[in-house]
Amino acid sequence: MAPKARSGMINNAANGLANPADHSAMVRVEGLTKAYPAVAGHSASAGEVVLFRGLNFEVTAGEMVAIVGESGSGKSSLLHLLAALDTPTAGDVWMDGVRLAGMSGRQASEFRNRKVGYVWQFHYLLPEFTAVENVAMPLLARGERRTDALEKARAWLGEVGLAGRVEHRAGELSGGEQQRVSLARALVTSPKVLLADEPTGDLDGKTGDAVFGLIQNLHSKHPLTSVLVTHNMEFARRCGRVLRLREGRLEEMTTSDK
Repeated sequence: MAPKARSGMINNAANGLANPADHSAMVRVEGLTKAYPAVAGHSASAGEVVLFRGLNFEVTAGEMVAIVGESGSGKSSLLHLLAALDTPTAGDVWMDGVRLAGMSGRQASEFRNRKVGYVWQFHYLLPEFTAVENVAMPLLARGERRTDALEKARAWLGEVGLAGRVEHRAGELSGGEQQRVSLARALVTSPKVLLADEPTGDLDGKTGDAVFGLIQNLHSKHPLTSVLVTHNMEFARRCGRVLRLREGRLEEMTTSDK
C-alpha cells in the first residue's frame, strides 16, 4: 500500500499548500528544493541533480518525527537545511518563528547554538578533552564562564547516565558512551529542537536500542521537538510520525505502511 500524505501536514509542490501556513509550528518548510550541479557523464537533465523539490511540511512543538528513505534520497541533506548547516536551492525554512534564509555564517552559527541541538552518526568528540569538557564546548563558545559551563555539562552527563565518566577522555569511552556524550553536548544549551542524523547508525543493536530509548526519554522530559533521520524502521515506528523521502517527495506513512 502506498504511503499517503495527511492533509494539511505534508504537501508537495504539485499540490501546493492545502492550508495557510501555521506560524505556531516549531518547524515550517515551504517550497524547499535542493539541487547540485551534475557531474560529468551524469544523465540528469538541465545539468543538475535534484535531491528534492518543493517540499512543504510542518513539525508541531513537542512532536517526535522520523524521516526515513533509501540511501542517497536526501535525508541528511534535508536535516542540514533544517539546521542552517547548508542553504537550499529554493524555498524557506522557519524554526521557532525564525526564518533561516539570508543568515550569514555567523548568524547561522549563533542560531544553532541557541535553538538547535544536533547529533551526528559519528560522535565528533574532541579526543584530547574529557567528556565534561566536550559537553561544555557549546556553552564556552557562547561566552559562558568555564565554571558554570562545566557545572551544566556535569549535570547533563548525569542525565545521559554518565555521571561516573565525566573525567574520561573520548578514547576511553565505549561507542555507546561516546554517543551519549554527544547527546549531552547537543542538549546542554537547552535547544528548542533536537535534530539527529542516524544517531544509532554506528552502534550494535542492543546499544542502539538503549541510546534511542534515551533520546525518547529526554524528548519527553525536557520537552523537545525532535526530528530524527534513521534507516531503522523499528525505531521510526516509535516516533509520533514517520515521513518517507522518496524520489524527491516527502510522504507521511500511514499505520498500515509502518
